[in-house]
Amino acid sequence: MAGVRHFGHMIPFLELSKRLARRGHAVTFVSTPRNAARLRAVPLELSARVRVVTLDLPAVEGLPAGAESTADVPPEKVDLLKAAFDGLAAPFAALVEERCAAGGDGDADGFVRKPDWIILDFAHIWAWPIAEEHKIACAMFLIFPAAHLAYAGPKHENEAHPRRTTEDYMAQPPWIPFPSTISYRRHEAATRAPACRPNASGVADIDRLWQLHHPSCRLIVSRSCPEAEPRLFPLLAELFAKPVVPAGLLLPGDAADDNDGGGDRSFLEAERWLDGQPRRSVVYVALGSEASVTADNVRELGRGLELSSVPFIWAFRSPSGGAPEVLLPDGFGRRVAGRGVVLVLAHAAVGAFLTHCGWGSVTESLFRFGHPLVMLPFVGDQGLNARAMAARSVGVEVPRDYDDGSFRGADVAAAVRCVMAGEEGEEFARRAKELQEVVGDRVRQEEYVDELVEYLQRYK
Repeated sequence: MAGVRHFGHMIPFLELSKRLARRGHAVTFVSTPRNAARLRAVPLELSARVRVVTLDLPAVEGLPAGAESTADVPPEKVDLLKAAFDGLAAPFAALVEERCAAGGDGDADGFVRKPDWIILDFAHIWAWPIAEEHKIACAMFLIFPAAHLAYAGPKHENEAHPRRTTEDYMAQPPWIPFPSTISYRRHEAATRAPACRPNASGVADIDRLWQLHHPSCRLIVSRSCPEAEPRLFPLLAELFAKPVVPAGLLLPGDAADDNDGGGDRSFLEAERWLDGQPRRSVVYVALGSEASVTADNVRELGRGLELSSVPFIWAFRSPSGGAPEVLLPDGFGRRVAGRGVVLVLAHAAVGAFLTHCGWGSVTESLFRFGHPLVMLPFVGDQGLNARAMAARSVGVEVPRDYDDGSFRGADVAAAVRCVMAGEEGEEFARRAKELQEVVGDRVRQEEYVDELVEYLQRYK
């Protein structure tokens, strides 16, 4: 596994590493020191088969000292992080050279030998020639939904159908031959064009993704499955002219295994508060670690939660470092006292999830726990995910201004009440649970990993 720089990417890469290790394969997980330290430790029983190797991220002018992931920088500096990331080419080449030069069968656990595969994130534009030099097969592992890749499309289709205007980015791509929800609203489409232009790294994001066409890329691996995204896998295999293999959702283990609150006092207080709430009475609110949320967004979300009269627990992350008491409406804490807790926590009392609809959040909340969704997408694939889940009637999207994306607290409140209250809320809960039982089937999800291993053996 080659280094990744976004926690929404790193965690699925680590989950895939652990599953491959459980099947007897040796995995070298490559990242940077600070990122590796922030990831959960590899379970002791897998530590002999998953080795973490760190490479120092080069300094780049304008990038804050110690920044190694998108969680460490404001949005305007993410492209500088990509420039620093590209500086890992030389140390990564040296690591691969070392492994290939060792030869032989390696140690008892399969290390110190030529790798059979390099499994990459989309950004590793520099890894392909290294793999080609050493005749190592590559797979690109995409942690976002298959719909996002379908929207991006292959290079030849984009050249045949160029997107030049905002309206072009709002339309369903012509290479998707069936009705779908794969399109963006105007405020979302406006954020897509920059991905097609070179950024501070000198490379456009779309050009990094289009390394899927490189001869060394033998497989495209997707953190998804046909039950979650019907009809897309055969289409993608046709569009990219190579196997597009579902790895499954790579759901973590039991909730207890993921509980990292430990003895933190605020965590324990939140747990006690939730223990006193009726079953399915609380809406959990979290907009991810890196959503592009403004102070106005926070204020309107706070107003909406207050107006909804629904108990909530809020994983609050302040935009631009603003303190909650400054960003939230005046008197907010006093008025919701006893009804709202502004902390991060998962609990059985949770009845719905108000989310930015990142794929990891949808996977965790809906496909793992069966919670219906109140959806407030901001960037990237989030709008596509929200449309798809709304079409499957497992959640409600908060209404927004079609052009600028603004929203009102009253609309947040209405969406929360719709999903949480009355017969309509019960119906959302029922459909979400039904979908979770199909998509979150643990046996079938593990079978996808087994099938991926078969592909890796066949195509190496």
